[in-house]
Formats: sequence, C-alpha cells, structure tokens
Amino acid sequence: MKILYFAWLRQKIGTGEERKDIPANVTTVAQLVDWLKSEGDHYADAFKDTSAIKVAINQEFADFSAAVQSGDEVAFFPPVTGG
Repeated sequence: MKILYFAWLRQKIGTGEERKDIPANVTTVAQLVDWLKSEGDHYADAFKDTSAIKVAINQEFADFSAAVQSGDEVAFFPPVTGG
C-alpha cells in the first residue's frame, strides 16, 4: 500500500510517502490507522485526533469506515479551509 501524508502529518511522521505491507486483517481506514499507531510513537502522535484528519483512497475522498486493500493509495491530510 502506498500511504501519503500531508502538512503537519508529514512533519510528525517524518516522511511524505511510504509503502507498507499491511496485515490481511486491516480492511478499513480505521483499522489502518490503528495499525499505523502501533508502528511507533510518531504515528501514534500524528493520529491521536482523527477528527482533525481527512482521508482519500485512490484520490477519492473517503471516511474512516471505507474499505482499503493492499494495492490502494491512501492519503491523510488536515482539513482545508478557504478564505
């Protein structure tokens, strides 16, 4: 899976992009986030408040209950405001 991080998420995690082999039991965005949190303190810190994070799967907006699979591109980013 290709995982992208933008803005402060990239800063906290330390990279803007990575490829990870996810476990077979990770089938939703929420499960992916829980699994990422177990990968280290920097992930746990970045994902501590998921209400401040938006997600896209294969460049389509999604929510945390959306299904994911190993070949997906998943992007995490903060909400964008206009002005």
